[in-house]
Amino acid sequence: MLFLRSLLFYILLGVAVVLVVPMLLLCLILPGTLRNRFMARWSEGVISMLRIVCGVRHEVVGADNIPAENGIILCKHQSAWETFALQSIFPAQVWVLKRELLWVPIFGWGLKVMGAIAIDRKGGKKALVQVIKQGTERLQRGLWVVIFPEGTRTPSGSRRRYSIGGAMLAARSGFPVVPVAHNAGDFWGSKGFIIKPGTVKVIVGPALQAKGMKAGEINEHVEEWIEGQMETISLEPQQVEEQDTKTAEA
Repeated sequence: MLFLRSLLFYILLGVAVVLVVPMLLLCLILPGTLRNRFMARWSEGVISMLRIVCGVRHEVVGADNIPAENGIILCKHQSAWETFALQSIFPAQVWVLKRELLWVPIFGWGLKVMGAIAIDRKGGKKALVQVIKQGTERLQRGLWVVIFPEGTRTPSGSRRRYSIGGAMLAARSGFPVVPVAHNAGDFWGSKGFIIKPGTVKVIVGPALQAKGMKAGEINEHVEEWIEGQMETISLEPQQVEEQDTKTAEA
């Protein structure tokens, strides 16, 4: 039964992606805020579809920690789930992600239309400069910037070294950082086909005012907070994995 429910969801998701991107391209004549609002509603639809078809629900703790001012979201990355859910939890946003995603037909076009910050994973300092420059520009436009500091999806129960890119963006731009922990990987894993029913726990941490702080201090604070929360909500025991990336990426 879990296999059939998962298969049905993936089929519906594929159809939804094919339908939404042409609509996004048509939305190019509209202001960026309206495009973001459209994507947020679409993402809410995907989350609802996941709940109906696969029985995956979620609860958010700490939503009142989201400041009125936009900022930088540094989030645990375990699944595709949070790429949809964050759009319904936070206001209009863009993501920092690996540039290869822009090459994916249909899906990549949508990411480009939404103004994603696409970096070269192996770009080193050049990628870091891009995150700071383009991230600051998006923040000054009133958008939130989403960064997954572990750089890639990490299996439930595992952790990777946190890259410095998001913390550096916060230190240079002066915008606040909001850490987010969740256990979506316990239900919709980074690998594997089956989606398990259950309730994803999302915890939004207090905003960190990064102005005047060093990037290393910000990164350490965020990592300690997120991983501390993961120890309480993850269904799998925590373990550390090696990571070779040196900058923020998704």
